[in-house]
Amino acid sequence: MSRHPLLLDRGRSGLLVVDVQEKILAVMADPERVVENAVKLIQGCKILEVPVFVTEQYPEGLGQTVARVKEALGEVEVREKLSFSCCGIEGLSRSLRSRKVEQVVVCGIESHVCVWQTAMDLIHDDFFVYVVRDAVSSRKEVDCETALNRMVFQGIGVTTTEMVLFELLEKARTEAFKQVAKLVK
Repeated sequence: MSRHPLLLDRGRSGLLVVDVQEKILAVMADPERVVENAVKLIQGCKILEVPVFVTEQYPEGLGQTVARVKEALGEVEVREKLSFSCCGIEGLSRSLRSRKVEQVVVCGIESHVCVWQTAMDLIHDDFFVYVVRDAVSSRKEVDCETALNRMVFQGIGVTTTEMVLFELLEKARTEAFKQVAKLVK
């Protein structure tokens, strides 16, 4: 079967978890939703052997990645940054490409700052980008909605946690399907 090239493909995809940190998460709109869905994405990507990348914005000031997300990440390397865009991290694009990532699924905070600038820089660097609307947030809902609207206008795919996981699965009646189905219940 020939699949549409914009559907997520686990052999070409990677997950980028942006700045889900203690101090900034505390002031986000619906922080529990962000954490819950980020954890589902991380766990699903691990089941499907999709590489996961994670960043922290100025951890000395904003704290570490929140415990539930950190626990789900396990041994994944955390990359610190000062630039709002994750693409300001030396070697990030090279790391993505070395893992054969062409499609980058992005979750985290804040939607209108780090997520937005990262998504724009990734498409500029010839990646396909998918922002997970139920796994991103901003302090103000208007900022989040404005960012998501701008992303759509710029050709960035806006998706949901379940859409990502089921696109990556591609089919049912597999062991991976059984494991991922438990995550989304």
